[in-house]
Amino acid sequence: MHSEDPAALPGSTAANASSRRKLPLDGVLVLDFSRLLPGPWCTQMLGDLGAEVIKIEAPGSGDPSRHNAPRNRESSVYFNTVNRNKRSIALDLRSAGGKEVVGRLIKRADVIVESFSVGVAARLEIDYETVRRLNPRVVYCSITGFGQEGPLARSPGHDLVLQCGTGLMNVNGGDGTGVHVPGFQAADYAGSVYACIGILAAIIKQRESRSGCYLDIAMFDSLFSMCNIVLTGALAQAAGSADASRMQVWGANPRYAVYRTADDKAVAVSLLETRLWKSFCEFIGRPDLVSVDESPADRHSDHGERSEEYRAAITEYCSIRTRDEISSEMQAADIPICPVLSPEEAIASQNVLERGLVESIDHSHEGAILQLGNPLARAGLADTRRRPAPVLGQDTNALLAEIGYSELERSRLLQSGAFGPRP
Repeated sequence: MHSEDPAALPGSTAANASSRRKLPLDGVLVLDFSRLLPGPWCTQMLGDLGAEVIKIEAPGSGDPSRHNAPRNRESSVYFNTVNRNKRSIALDLRSAGGKEVVGRLIKRADVIVESFSVGVAARLEIDYETVRRLNPRVVYCSITGFGQEGPLARSPGHDLVLQCGTGLMNVNGGDGTGVHVPGFQAADYAGSVYACIGILAAIIKQRESRSGCYLDIAMFDSLFSMCNIVLTGALAQAAGSADASRMQVWGANPRYAVYRTADDKAVAVSLLETRLWKSFCEFIGRPDLVSVDESPADRHSDHGERSEEYRAAITEYCSIRTRDEISSEMQAADIPICPVLSPEEAIASQNVLERGLVESIDHSHEGAILQLGNPLARAGLADTRRRPAPVLGQDTNALLAEIGYSELERSRLLQSGAFGPRP
């Protein structure tokens, strides 16, 4: 529809070759009404896969995440990490002119993604029931915190609230006193991932049957479905199981935990398997710590009466060495004890650099900026460099021309307030 040939990627010959291949979603047009994180990350992924993504934003302020700190020169670093491969049109969806433009876009769209609070899309007359009358084959995806129906449907769905409700945040905290704000927006990204999976499946169905689909993606549902390890004990108990044992992957297992080092940094110890534990014990000269009776069931246990002995041995090893000394020794011995890196150390790490996970792109207003790569690019399925994140409304005029508005009609829309307050 509106897709362009992907630009060649700088870098290796293999990367350049893959960038010239036809991408999986070439020719798919996505209208993106979403804001903040779950929707924009999802639609960025669709754009990386080749879709033409039109980001529809409020005039003046645009997506609120445009204003997140820190900034490059002018625009938010964060905004640029979830909005590449998109074009931006600034429209007042409440105005008659804005509704007219959106109607034309809807008729051409293959996919629509929105993340409004429940009821807002209907008030703006861009809800699924309204849209399907204009375009019966559209794939329509709504992303909210708790879904379109249910007792919490109208509750604000911020990530912290959602994580609390799944049981995930209390897995370490017992009565809740040890709970900390998580370092990762798990619910936001879970919703993004399920939205993307659902849209891709619906596109396949659309191509086969020419029929549309409505996706009610709840971030809570998405994260809850990923908490199978967290919820195993509760599931067993609810089903009447008498087995009181629990998987121990949150610190109670001394062989799967974080330890302080001599330079007051930290390493992550991951010695679950017997063979790895044996290798470590031999390395530190403590073969007596290897139990001949250890079974596969002990892998995720707290190791019972031997727990404190194990913890003491690992603590002693770590306490007299720096983090990087430990990392060097363990890497040479193929033993999985690894450094806990800061974000600054992570983006500069050799592994990240060699895997091409941070890349520099040219932005029309910012110059050279950094962004995170897409792991699917290696397979030739994604292209992260076709377009940097757009400036608010930068494609409005071009897009209006593409959907049939003459220069005179575009002037009329400008006067009507479709792009914000009349000049």
